[in-house]
This record gives sequence, structure tokens and C-alpha cells, in this order.
Amino acid sequence: MSSIRNRQIEDWEGEGGAARSPDRTATSLRGTENQVEWALRIKCRVNEEFDRVAAAFRVVADRQTGGRRTETEAIITILEEKRSEVMSREEAGYFIHGWQEIGDQVRQLIFQDPRYQTIKMNWPSR
Repeated sequence: MSSIRNRQIEDWEGEGGAARSPDRTATSLRGTENQVEWALRIKCRVNEEFDRVAAAFRVVADRQTGGRRTETEAIITILEEKRSEVMSREEAGYFIHGWQEIGDQVRQLIFQDPRYQTIKMNWPSR
């Protein structure tokens, strides 16, 4: 690479052009520049939704004891695994098409997990 090009890159990075996000949205995405920009915004909101749901479960777990608490903590583990799966996706289109309107996708990911179904079957009738 030419020294002029290196200098331009250094200037750009000095202005914050190559900033790295410390959150889980920092994985690279595939798509056009506009798709990637759009998907990164969506991905950030998706991560926030996972945070919101996890926080709600943690509040519940903190109020529980014994087996119920263990079950809720297992659900949090499932949630974090689902977060990891979703956030590791590299296709911009995945976020644009599947997560643009965040509804109950996070909840559905948990509910559809076989481990959650097992926990739910073991709950006493209320």
C-alpha cells in the first residue's frame, strides 16, 4: 500500500473511522454498505431486547429459591445461548428481514427450545 493511502487510513482512524464497538454487535456483516449500516442498527436493538428479557428473568430469579430459581436460571442460560446464536449471524439480510420489527421473537426463541419445553412440562399446574 502506498504511503499516501496509509496516511489517509491513519487520518480516518484518528477521526474515529475505525472505532470498535465493545458490545456484541461488533461482528462483521455481509451485504451492501447500506444493508450493513441498517442491519447494525437493528442488531443493536436486538441486543438491547435480549438485555431487557434477561434482566426481567434475573429479577424473577432473584425472588425465587430452590428448584424454581434453578429453572429460571436455566431459562436465562437458554436465552444467552439464543442471543449468541442470533448475534453471531453475519448476513445483514437476516437482521433486516427477521428482526426489523422486534416483537416477541426473543420470547419465541426461548419457548421453542426443547429444554424450555422440558422445564415447562415439569411445572406443577397453577
